[in-house]
Amino acid sequence: MYSFRTVSVIPELPEKINRLAELARNSWFSWHPLAEQLYSKLDPILWEKVNHNPVKFLLNVDTTCLNKAVGDAVYCDLYQRVMKDFDNYMQGDTWYRKTYPELNNQLVAYFSAEFGIHESNPVYSGGLGLLAGDHSKSASDLGLPFVGVGILYKQGYFCQRINREGWQEAHYSFMDFNEMAVTPAVQPEGGDVIITVRLPGRDVFVKVWQLQVGRVVLYFLDTDLTQNSREDRLLTSKLYGGGQDTRICQEIILGIGGVKALRKLGVAPTAWHINEGHAAFIIIERIRELIQNHVPFASAKEAVRASTIFTTHTPVPAGHDVFDADMIDRYLGYLYEELKLDREGFMGLGWDSNRHGFNMTLLALHHAAFTNGVSKLHGEVSKRMFAHLYPGIPLEEIPIQSVTNGVHTETWVAPEIRELFEKYISPDWTQNISGPDQWQRVYDIPDQELWSIHQGLKGKMIKFVQNNIFRRMERNFQPLELIRECAGYLSKDILTIGFARRFATYKRAYLLFRDKERLARLLNNPERPVQLIFAGKAHPADGPGQELIKMINDFSYEEQFRGKIVFVEDYDINVSRHLLQGVDVWLNTPRRPHEASGTSGQKAAVNGVINCSVLDGWWPEAYNGENGFAVGTDRDYHNNDEQDREDAGSLFDLLEQIMVPYYYRRVDGLPREWVRRMKDCLATIPWQFSTERMVKEYTQEFYLKAALRGMAFEADQCQLADQVQQFKNNLTHNWHQLSFNSIQIDQPQVWLAGNEIDVKAEVHLGSIRPEDLIVELVYGKVSDHGLEATRLIPMQFKQIVRENTYLYEAKLELKKGTSGYTVRIRPKDTHIAQIFELPLVKWAENF
Repeated sequence: MYSFRTVSVIPELPEKINRLAELARNSWFSWHPLAEQLYSKLDPILWEKVNHNPVKFLLNVDTTCLNKAVGDAVYCDLYQRVMKDFDNYMQGDTWYRKTYPELNNQLVAYFSAEFGIHESNPVYSGGLGLLAGDHSKSASDLGLPFVGVGILYKQGYFCQRINREGWQEAHYSFMDFNEMAVTPAVQPEGGDVIITVRLPGRDVFVKVWQLQVGRVVLYFLDTDLTQNSREDRLLTSKLYGGGQDTRICQEIILGIGGVKALRKLGVAPTAWHINEGHAAFIIIERIRELIQNHVPFASAKEAVRASTIFTTHTPVPAGHDVFDADMIDRYLGYLYEELKLDREGFMGLGWDSNRHGFNMTLLALHHAAFTNGVSKLHGEVSKRMFAHLYPGIPLEEIPIQSVTNGVHTETWVAPEIRELFEKYISPDWTQNISGPDQWQRVYDIPDQELWSIHQGLKGKMIKFVQNNIFRRMERNFQPLELIRECAGYLSKDILTIGFARRFATYKRAYLLFRDKERLARLLNNPERPVQLIFAGKAHPADGPGQELIKMINDFSYEEQFRGKIVFVEDYDINVSRHLLQGVDVWLNTPRRPHEASGTSGQKAAVNGVINCSVLDGWWPEAYNGENGFAVGTDRDYHNNDEQDREDAGSLFDLLEQIMVPYYYRRVDGLPREWVRRMKDCLATIPWQFSTERMVKEYTQEFYLKAALRGMAFEADQCQLADQVQQFKNNLTHNWHQLSFNSIQIDQPQVWLAGNEIDVKAEVHLGSIRPEDLIVELVYGKVSDHGLEATRLIPMQFKQIVRENTYLYEAKLELKKGTSGYTVRIRPKDTHIAQIFELPLVKWAENF
């Protein structure tokens, strides 16, 4: 194919509204409904046709519409108001600047394989990308010094089409970046930013694009350049497309290329956040940079660890990317010499002995000062999953924390609900979304007003779904009678349950279909009917997920379910927004504990939509018995079939005996009990599960600590990193010398609460210095796996018994109830990020 250049020219805008082009290039518009109206009011049909893409809209809008708007006083007043709000946002003071005025020189770099900002920029597939997008928006709202790094996929994730037989078909369409809000990134000295990434036998050229998201910038990497071969141009074409070779190439481009891109841009992060293991190669590149500056490998590794944060999203080992050793040799073997490592040493950076390959999650886990799961339950699951890396360490002390995911409230709240919040909570409610007190004012909203707005949103959603089904039927040349019939599908007077998410089998979209007869009775009850709306994509390589979609479509075609079960095709942000703002119930049925967090239910809750969910992911933290419904219990099951049977039965019982009666029970024409639960939901969930709260938590617990540690560790040619590395090396090599010679316990005659036990421990430390260790009492509740809810009591050095042998002593105050206690030795260093970063422990034997 011959080469050519593409030029996209936005028509000259009337001076009075010429900043529409500037606003179109900033995703701020996407969470400000009035800003969106500036485009939709010009040409509503075109706005829908371009999928709410303001850049493409301005390229195609008729100048007659623009000129007409200039003469419309109401439109011009709206324009002035929006631009004033935009300027105030961009230039105003922020939470970060007010809270940390002395730390404005810090910068967080956030790496993610996908970012879900808006439907007009479709480089996302599901929850991971939407979280990254919401994270970025809240970083902007809070004024956090922050940049994101991702990949600009030419074909994005696939477009889903449901064929006449009910099967999913994957279609890919090329995106014209010139019709999107992204722009080429520019070097400080001018010119496009193009870097090279080494792949087997060649260098691949990578162009850097940028997207303005409020105050922050996201950088995207793109190999679709004429300098590259056809095969290399396709490397960044599809999100999660291709085989293992494509996957490792994309992860090298994201990790190694991402670091190179920031360097060429003159961007100098002080904290580096890896959002899932896809981006873990940033660790390799940062270590290589330090080695090139004559820092020894071990010290470079310690310096990189100091400023790295890793968030894991996967609760099962099979979900982590693993590459075999031959593939690592082929793609990264050139780095062995540059890192001054042999093959075994390099493999050891991320080797997974259980799966016999190089594990990207382990690479990140081994080299991050801070690691977290994305809900409290997921944090516990992750600790169990990686417990083999921390032998002898109690589960609760494994250094994996949790920051529960949230959502960007302003993005997902319906404009009509937003107006309710402004009226009854506060005109400035968005200034402190994570403040719980203001949310109590939702109880001031009159029942009639809340219900009326919800019913209006439900009607809009139903119309959207009907149009989606109509287009599909028309495309599939289905009988005219069926096409006409779809206009009568669904009713806003019927209890409507939504299930929309990625169609992975563990999410169990099939749960209600286990009992077809019972489902038919539920949906066809003449006095209290129910209707189900499904949406979601299965990965093109996921056969079982696609069969689930086919099964649901087959059910929807049956006479007894037609118009009562519907499947909405091509699930994306726009489809999601309509469903979670308009259904009555948001259903979530994952196989516990396989849902790391889940955020769709949080988005629904922002709109007063009630969650009905298995107690997995975020829901155990949110559910209080009044603000939604819980399916099943939090128990473990012996096998999947037993769990499915129990949970399906629980869900049917819940619907038949509680939820359906609640919904249809009317007082003065209103479902008062249902509305009360809607208010309970609004009062308890949005503030707690917002990305405002989440990003503040990341900042306070991880970002600032990592940034300051990183600066300290890299100062003076990584002198502190070298010191910490030597400390760890010394303890690791000499830990075997530790032993307890004796334990003496002076017990009281009467075991009463408040009495004290005097414990003396004589320990032999070998060549390790006493000041490098902590000898301590561990005291806690007795459980089936040892002690839990422990309290740590440092033992005081009393005297030198003989060479390398020391006596320690502590007093333990007894508490009521059954408790246990023991003695242990662990490393002590003020420069270690958290307890058991160095996973060494010596327990008293035969205690």
